[in-house]
Amino acid sequence: MKPPANFYYDIISPYVYFFLKLRKPLETLVDLKPVPIFFPGLLRLQNNRGPAEIPEKRIHTYTFCVWKAQQLGIPFQFPRRHPFASAAAQRLLLQEGADFAMIDKAFDFVWGHGGDPETQWSEFCLALGLPATTAKPSTAEIKQALIANTESANQAGIFGVPSVKVNERVFWGSDAIPWILDFLERPTMFADAAYQAAIHAENPLLH
Repeated sequence: MKPPANFYYDIISPYVYFFLKLRKPLETLVDLKPVPIFFPGLLRLQNNRGPAEIPEKRIHTYTFCVWKAQQLGIPFQFPRRHPFASAAAQRLLLQEGADFAMIDKAFDFVWGHGGDPETQWSEFCLALGLPATTAKPSTAEIKQALIANTESANQAGIFGVPSVKVNERVFWGSDAIPWILDFLERPTMFADAAYQAAIHAENPLLH
C-alpha cells in the first residue's frame, strides 16, 4: 500500500504548474492528496513576503519560469497581471473537491494559456468543465474551510507552494520531486550525520 502524502497548492504559483507536469513518478509511489490553501494567508500567518512583493525577486522568479518551461518543453504564458487574487479560485477547487484532472485544467488555463481566474471567471469555470454561470463561492462555510486548510498547513510546517508532506517530512518546490523519490527509497536519510548537522546548525538570527 502506498503511503499517504499531502500536496499543498495555490493557483497563484507557477511552480505548482511545473510540479503538476512532473508529478507522475511520485504518484506511482505515494497516494497524493491535493490540499488547496490560500498562499497569501499562509504568508500572513508566518509574517512572510511573497516573491512578487520584492522587485528583484519578482523579475528573477518570472524570468526563471520562462526558462524552466522552455527546458521542460511545456506551454507557458504569464497571466496579464500577477499576482491576481486567488481566493475565489481556491474556494471553487475546494468546493468541487477537485481531483488532479480538474486541477490540471485549472492550472493549464492560468499558466498554460495566460488566463486570469479573477477577471475571466466564466472562462475559468468553463475550462474546469463547470457552467459559465457558476458563482464565486461566498458562503461562510467554504471561506472557513479554506482558512482551516491554510491554518492546518501552517501547523504542518508548510511555508510555500507547492509542498508535499509525506512520512512527517515537508518537501517544497517543483524541483524537490527527485528528493522525495530518494527519501522514499531511503527513509532514514534525515538521520545521516550530514543532514543532522544541517538541521541543527546554529542560527544567530534566532538569538
